[in-house]
Amino acid sequence: MNEIKNTVQSFSFGDPEPVLDRADILSYFESVVMYDKYYYPPIDFSGLARSLHSSAHHQSAINVKANILLSTCKTTALLPSSELDKFIKNYLIFGNAYLHVTRNAFGKPIRLETPLSKYMRVGVEDGVYYQLVNGVFDDHKFEKGAIFHLMNSDINQEIYGMPDYLAALQSAFLNESATLFRRKYYLNGAHAGAIIYMTDPLVGEKGSEKIKAQLKQAKGRGNFKNLFLYSPDGKKDGVQVIPLSDVKAKDEFLNIKNSSRDDVLAAHRVPPQLMGIIPTNTGGFGDVDKAAKVFFINEIMPLQNRLKEINDWLDQEVIKFEPYKLLEN
Repeated sequence: MNEIKNTVQSFSFGDPEPVLDRADILSYFESVVMYDKYYYPPIDFSGLARSLHSSAHHQSAINVKANILLSTCKTTALLPSSELDKFIKNYLIFGNAYLHVTRNAFGKPIRLETPLSKYMRVGVEDGVYYQLVNGVFDDHKFEKGAIFHLMNSDINQEIYGMPDYLAALQSAFLNESATLFRRKYYLNGAHAGAIIYMTDPLVGEKGSEKIKAQLKQAKGRGNFKNLFLYSPDGKKDGVQVIPLSDVKAKDEFLNIKNSSRDDVLAAHRVPPQLMGIIPTNTGGFGDVDKAAKVFFINEIMPLQNRLKEINDWLDQEVIKFEPYKLLEN
Protein backbone atom coordinates (compact mmCIF):
# COMPACT_ATOMS: atom_id res chain seq x y z
CA MET A 1 0.00 0.00 0.00
CA ASN A 2 2.95 2.37 0.54
CA GLU A 3 3.59 2.67 -3.18
CA ILE A 4 0.14 4.20 -3.69
CA LYS A 5 0.10 6.26 -0.53
CA ASN A 6 0.17 9.59 -2.35
CA THR A 7 -2.27 8.59 -5.06
CA VAL A 8 -5.90 9.58 -4.66
CA GLN A 9 -8.26 8.03 -7.19
CA SER A 10 -11.97 8.02 -6.46
CA PHE A 11 -15.08 7.39 -8.46
CA SER A 12 -16.40 10.78 -9.59
CA PHE A 13 -19.89 11.95 -10.47
CA GLY A 14 -18.95 14.28 -13.30
CA ASP A 15 -19.26 13.82 -17.04
CA PRO A 16 -20.72 10.49 -18.19
CA GLU A 17 -18.05 7.90 -18.90
CA PRO A 18 -18.22 4.18 -19.74
CA VAL A 19 -17.15 1.92 -16.90
CA LEU A 20 -14.45 0.34 -19.09
CA ASP A 21 -12.99 3.65 -20.25
CA ARG A 22 -9.72 3.37 -18.33
CA ALA A 23 -6.68 1.62 -19.72
CA ASP A 24 -6.31 -0.80 -16.83
CA ILE A 25 -9.73 -1.91 -15.61
CA LEU A 26 -8.13 -4.29 -13.09
CA SER A 27 -6.43 -1.57 -11.05
CA TYR A 28 -9.53 -0.99 -8.95
CA PHE A 29 -7.69 -1.71 -5.70
CA GLU A 30 -5.57 1.37 -6.23
CA SER A 31 -8.65 3.49 -5.63
CA VAL A 32 -8.64 2.40 -1.97
CA VAL A 33 -5.58 4.37 -0.97
CA MET A 34 -4.06 4.92 2.42
CA TYR A 35 -3.77 8.32 4.02
CA ASP A 36 -1.63 8.19 7.15
CA LYS A 37 -4.23 6.79 9.58
CA TYR A 38 -7.14 5.59 7.45
CA TYR A 39 -8.13 4.43 3.97
CA TYR A 40 -9.94 6.55 1.44
CA PRO A 41 -13.19 5.00 0.20
CA PRO A 42 -13.22 3.75 -3.40
CA ILE A 43 -16.19 5.95 -4.24
CA ASP A 44 -17.14 9.53 -3.44
CA PHE A 45 -19.58 9.25 -0.53
CA SER A 46 -20.59 12.90 -0.94
CA GLY A 47 -21.57 12.13 -4.52
CA LEU A 48 -23.63 9.15 -3.38
CA ALA A 49 -25.42 11.35 -0.86
CA ARG A 50 -26.25 13.94 -3.52
CA SER A 51 -27.34 11.29 -6.02
CA LEU A 52 -30.09 10.21 -3.61
CA HIS A 53 -32.13 13.21 -4.74
CA SER A 54 -31.34 12.86 -8.43
CA SER A 55 -34.36 10.66 -9.16
CA ALA A 56 -37.69 10.22 -7.42
CA HIS A 57 -37.59 6.50 -8.18
CA HIS A 58 -34.09 6.08 -6.74
CA GLN A 59 -34.99 7.76 -3.47
CA SER A 60 -38.40 6.08 -3.27
CA ALA A 61 -36.95 2.60 -3.82
CA ILE A 62 -34.54 3.05 -0.90
CA ASN A 63 -37.32 4.36 1.34
CA VAL A 64 -39.57 1.42 0.42
CA LYS A 65 -36.89 -1.07 1.43
CA ALA A 66 -36.18 0.81 4.67
CA ASN A 67 -39.84 1.17 5.61
CA ILE A 68 -40.74 -2.47 5.01
CA LEU A 69 -37.66 -3.61 6.91
CA LEU A 70 -38.40 -1.25 9.82
CA SER A 71 -42.00 -2.47 9.97
CA THR A 72 -40.72 -5.91 10.98
CA CYS A 73 -37.98 -4.76 13.40
CA LYS A 74 -38.42 -4.65 17.12
CA THR A 75 -35.62 -3.09 19.15
CA THR A 76 -34.74 -2.55 22.81
CA ALA A 77 -33.82 0.59 24.70
CA LEU A 78 -30.20 -0.12 23.81
CA LEU A 79 -30.90 0.61 20.15
CA PRO A 80 -33.61 3.29 19.68
CA SER A 81 -35.78 3.10 16.56
CA SER A 82 -34.40 6.43 15.35
CA GLU A 83 -30.86 5.06 15.40
CA LEU A 84 -31.93 1.87 13.64
CA ASP A 85 -33.62 3.95 10.94
CA LYS A 86 -30.37 5.87 10.37
CA PHE A 87 -28.39 2.63 10.35
CA ILE A 88 -30.59 0.98 7.71
CA LYS A 89 -30.70 3.99 5.40
CA ASN A 90 -26.93 4.50 5.65
CA TYR A 91 -26.44 0.87 4.69
CA LEU A 92 -28.82 1.05 1.72
CA ILE A 93 -27.37 4.32 0.40
CA PHE A 94 -23.65 3.89 1.03
CA GLY A 95 -23.28 0.13 1.32
CA ASN A 96 -21.74 0.81 4.75
CA ALA A 97 -23.34 1.29 8.16
CA TYR A 98 -21.73 1.75 11.55
CA LEU A 99 -22.78 1.41 15.17
CA HIS A 100 -20.86 2.96 18.07
CA VAL A 101 -21.32 1.22 21.41
CA THR A 102 -21.08 3.11 24.70
CA ARG A 103 -20.22 0.91 27.67
CA ASN A 104 -20.37 1.50 31.42
CA ALA A 105 -17.52 0.98 33.88
CA PHE A 106 -18.19 -2.76 33.92
CA GLY A 107 -17.96 -3.04 30.14
CA LYS A 108 -21.69 -3.56 29.65
CA PRO A 109 -23.26 -1.87 26.59
CA ILE A 110 -25.63 0.94 27.57
CA ARG A 111 -26.31 2.65 24.22
CA LEU A 112 -25.83 2.19 20.49
CA GLU A 113 -25.52 5.17 18.15
CA THR A 114 -25.19 5.41 14.38
CA PRO A 115 -22.38 7.63 13.05
CA LEU A 116 -23.00 8.95 9.54
CA SER A 117 -21.38 6.64 7.00
CA LYS A 118 -20.61 9.60 4.77
CA TYR A 119 -17.91 10.75 7.20
CA MET A 120 -16.66 7.40 8.53
CA ARG A 121 -13.25 6.05 7.53
CA VAL A 122 -11.68 2.65 8.11
CA GLY A 123 -8.42 2.94 9.99
CA VAL A 124 -5.17 1.35 8.91
CA GLU A 125 -4.90 -0.20 12.35
CA ASP A 126 -7.16 -3.21 12.63
CA GLY A 127 -10.41 -2.49 14.48
CA VAL A 128 -9.91 1.30 14.55
CA TYR A 129 -12.27 3.76 12.85
CA TYR A 130 -12.24 7.51 12.31
CA GLN A 131 -14.96 10.08 11.74
CA LEU A 132 -14.25 13.22 9.76
CA VAL A 133 -15.21 16.45 11.53
CA ASN A 134 -15.03 20.07 10.38
CA GLY A 135 -15.18 18.95 6.79
CA VAL A 136 -11.98 17.03 6.06
CA PHE A 137 -9.67 19.10 8.20
CA ASP A 138 -9.97 17.07 11.39
CA ASP A 139 -10.96 13.59 12.48
CA HIS A 140 -12.14 11.80 15.59
CA LYS A 141 -10.66 8.42 16.52
CA PHE A 142 -12.96 5.86 18.09
CA GLU A 143 -11.73 3.40 20.63
CA LYS A 144 -10.57 0.11 19.22
CA GLY A 145 -13.45 -2.36 19.06
CA ALA A 146 -16.10 0.31 19.72
CA ILE A 147 -17.42 0.33 16.12
CA PHE A 148 -19.54 -2.29 14.40
CA HIS A 149 -19.18 -2.10 10.62
CA LEU A 150 -21.83 -3.66 8.39
CA MET A 151 -20.74 -3.58 4.76
CA ASN A 152 -22.27 -4.75 1.51
CA SER A 153 -19.59 -6.95 0.01
CA ASP A 154 -17.57 -5.78 -2.98
CA ILE A 155 -15.72 -8.10 -5.37
CA ASN A 156 -12.71 -5.79 -5.68
CA GLN A 157 -11.74 -4.90 -2.11
CA GLU A 158 -12.59 -5.75 1.49
CA ILE A 159 -12.19 -2.39 3.25
CA TYR A 160 -15.42 -0.63 2.33
CA GLY A 161 -18.79 -1.86 1.17
CA MET A 162 -20.42 -0.77 -2.07
CA PRO A 163 -24.14 -0.20 -2.79
CA ASP A 164 -25.96 -2.40 -5.28
CA TYR A 165 -27.39 0.37 -7.44
CA LEU A 166 -24.17 1.86 -8.88
CA ALA A 167 -24.89 0.52 -12.36
CA ALA A 168 -28.17 2.50 -12.45
CA LEU A 169 -26.76 5.88 -11.39
CA GLN A 170 -26.23 7.02 -14.97
CA SER A 171 -29.90 6.27 -15.66
CA ALA A 172 -30.90 8.21 -12.53
CA PHE A 173 -28.82 11.16 -13.72
CA LEU A 174 -30.37 10.92 -17.19
CA ASN A 175 -33.81 10.99 -15.58
CA GLU A 176 -32.83 14.08 -13.64
CA SER A 177 -31.37 15.79 -16.72
CA ALA A 178 -34.54 15.14 -18.72
CA THR A 179 -36.68 16.62 -15.95
CA LEU A 180 -34.46 19.69 -15.56
CA PHE A 181 -34.39 20.22 -19.32
CA ARG A 182 -38.17 20.12 -19.49
CA ARG A 183 -38.48 22.55 -16.55
CA LYS A 184 -36.05 24.98 -18.15
CA TYR A 185 -37.86 24.57 -21.44
CA TYR A 186 -41.08 25.87 -19.92
CA LEU A 187 -39.63 28.38 -17.46
CA ASN A 188 -37.13 30.00 -19.78
CA GLY A 189 -38.81 32.86 -21.59
CA ALA A 190 -35.83 33.55 -23.86
CA HIS A 191 -36.13 30.62 -26.28
CA ALA A 192 -38.06 30.74 -29.53
CA GLY A 193 -41.31 28.88 -29.75
CA ALA A 194 -41.94 29.71 -33.43
CA ILE A 195 -40.94 31.98 -36.29
CA ILE A 196 -43.64 34.18 -37.78
CA TYR A 197 -42.49 34.55 -41.35
CA MET A 198 -44.10 37.37 -43.39
CA THR A 199 -43.55 38.09 -47.08
CA ASP A 200 -46.73 40.00 -47.82
CA PRO A 201 -45.83 43.62 -48.73
CA LEU A 202 -49.38 44.75 -47.97
CA VAL A 203 -48.71 44.47 -44.28
CA GLY A 204 -46.25 47.31 -44.42
CA GLU A 205 -43.81 48.51 -41.83
CA LYS A 206 -46.51 49.96 -39.56
CA GLY A 207 -48.48 46.73 -39.64
CA SER A 208 -45.43 44.66 -38.81
CA GLU A 209 -44.65 46.93 -35.86
CA LYS A 210 -48.16 46.42 -34.47
CA ILE A 211 -47.78 42.65 -34.77
CA LYS A 212 -44.44 42.73 -33.01
CA ALA A 213 -45.94 44.82 -30.22
CA GLN A 214 -48.67 42.24 -29.70
CA LEU A 215 -46.11 39.45 -29.61
CA LYS A 216 -44.08 41.25 -26.96
CA GLN A 217 -47.10 41.31 -24.67
CA ALA A 218 -47.00 37.51 -24.55
CA LYS A 219 -43.44 37.48 -23.28
CA GLY A 220 -42.59 36.74 -19.70
CA ARG A 221 -41.65 33.99 -17.31
CA GLY A 222 -43.22 30.72 -18.35
CA ASN A 223 -44.32 31.97 -21.78
CA PHE A 224 -42.93 31.15 -25.18
CA LYS A 225 -41.21 33.91 -27.09
CA ASN A 226 -41.49 34.25 -30.83
CA LEU A 227 -39.30 35.59 -33.60
CA PHE A 228 -40.72 38.01 -36.13
CA LEU A 229 -39.36 38.25 -39.68
CA TYR A 230 -40.60 40.87 -42.18
CA SER A 231 -39.84 40.20 -45.87
CA PRO A 232 -41.86 42.51 -48.16
CA ASP A 233 -40.59 40.98 -51.42
CA GLY A 234 -41.97 37.52 -50.79
CA LYS A 235 -44.57 35.83 -52.95
CA LYS A 236 -46.45 32.67 -52.01
CA ASP A 237 -47.53 32.05 -48.42
CA GLY A 238 -46.99 35.64 -47.37
CA VAL A 239 -47.46 34.84 -43.67
CA GLN A 240 -46.27 31.57 -42.13
CA VAL A 241 -45.84 30.28 -38.61
CA ILE A 242 -42.89 27.92 -38.46
CA PRO A 243 -42.65 26.00 -35.15
CA LEU A 244 -39.14 25.40 -33.87
CA SER A 245 -40.01 22.73 -31.32
CA ASP A 246 -40.07 19.22 -32.67
CA VAL A 247 -43.24 17.43 -31.68
CA LYS A 248 -41.29 14.18 -31.35
CA ALA A 249 -39.38 15.67 -28.42
CA LYS A 250 -42.49 15.24 -26.26
CA ASP A 251 -42.61 11.50 -26.87
CA GLU A 252 -38.83 11.24 -26.45
CA PHE A 253 -39.07 12.88 -23.03
CA LEU A 254 -41.52 10.24 -21.86
CA ASN A 255 -39.37 7.46 -23.32
CA ILE A 256 -36.32 8.73 -21.48
CA LYS A 257 -38.23 9.05 -18.21
CA ASN A 258 -39.74 5.57 -18.47
CA SER A 259 -36.61 3.75 -19.61
CA SER A 260 -34.39 5.40 -16.99
CA ARG A 261 -37.03 4.64 -14.34
CA ASP A 262 -37.03 0.97 -15.32
CA ASP A 263 -33.24 0.84 -15.01
CA VAL A 264 -33.36 2.28 -11.50
CA LEU A 265 -36.12 -0.08 -10.38
CA ALA A 266 -34.24 -3.03 -11.85
CA ALA A 267 -31.15 -2.08 -9.86
CA HIS A 268 -33.14 -1.83 -6.63
CA ARG A 269 -35.34 -4.80 -7.53
CA VAL A 270 -38.44 -3.04 -6.17
CA PRO A 271 -41.82 -3.81 -7.82
CA PRO A 272 -43.27 -0.60 -9.31
CA GLN A 273 -46.68 -1.15 -7.70
CA LEU A 274 -45.07 -0.78 -4.26
CA MET A 275 -43.90 2.71 -5.16
CA GLY A 276 -47.18 4.18 -6.33
CA ILE A 277 -46.25 4.14 -10.02
CA ILE A 278 -49.26 4.27 -12.31
CA PRO A 279 -49.16 1.60 -15.07
CA THR A 280 -49.40 2.81 -18.65
CA ASN A 281 -50.67 -0.49 -20.07
CA THR A 282 -54.16 -1.85 -19.71
CA GLY A 283 -52.99 -5.01 -17.94
CA GLY A 284 -51.37 -3.12 -15.07
CA PHE A 285 -48.52 -4.49 -12.95
CA GLY A 286 -50.27 -7.53 -11.55
CA ASP A 287 -51.33 -8.49 -8.03
CA VAL A 288 -49.70 -6.13 -5.55
CA ASP A 289 -50.00 -8.64 -2.67
CA LYS A 290 -48.08 -11.31 -4.56
CA ALA A 291 -45.44 -8.81 -5.64
CA ALA A 292 -45.02 -7.58 -2.06
CA LYS A 293 -44.63 -11.12 -0.73
CA VAL A 294 -42.02 -12.09 -3.33
CA PHE A 295 -40.19 -8.82 -2.74
CA PHE A 296 -40.12 -9.38 1.00
CA ILE A 297 -38.82 -12.94 0.71
CA ASN A 298 -36.18 -12.13 -1.90
CA GLU A 299 -34.99 -8.72 -0.69
CA ILE A 300 -36.06 -7.92 2.87
CA MET A 301 -35.37 -11.24 4.53
CA PRO A 302 -31.69 -11.18 3.47
CA LEU A 303 -31.45 -7.69 4.99
CA GLN A 304 -32.95 -9.05 8.20
CA ASN A 305 -30.26 -11.70 8.34
CA ARG A 306 -27.58 -9.05 7.90
CA LEU A 307 -29.03 -7.02 10.78
CA LYS A 308 -28.83 -10.06 13.03
CA GLU A 309 -25.05 -9.65 12.91
CA ILE A 310 -25.53 -6.82 15.42
CA ASN A 311 -26.74 -9.37 17.97
CA ASP A 312 -23.74 -11.59 17.29
CA TRP A 313 -21.35 -8.65 17.69
CA LEU A 314 -22.78 -7.60 21.07
CA ASP A 315 -23.48 -11.19 22.15
CA GLN A 316 -27.02 -10.21 23.13
CA GLU A 317 -30.33 -9.75 21.35
CA VAL A 318 -30.92 -6.06 20.75
CA ILE A 319 -32.96 -6.46 17.59
CA LYS A 320 -35.52 -9.08 16.61
CA PHE A 321 -38.05 -9.39 13.84
CA GLU A 322 -41.79 -9.83 13.72
CA PRO A 323 -43.61 -11.65 10.90
CA TYR A 324 -44.47 -9.58 7.84
CA LYS A 325 -48.17 -8.74 7.95
CA LEU A 326 -48.85 -9.86 4.39
CA LEU A 327 -47.23 -13.26 5.03
CA GLU A 328 -49.33 -13.97 8.14
CA ASN A 329 -52.31 -14.79 5.96
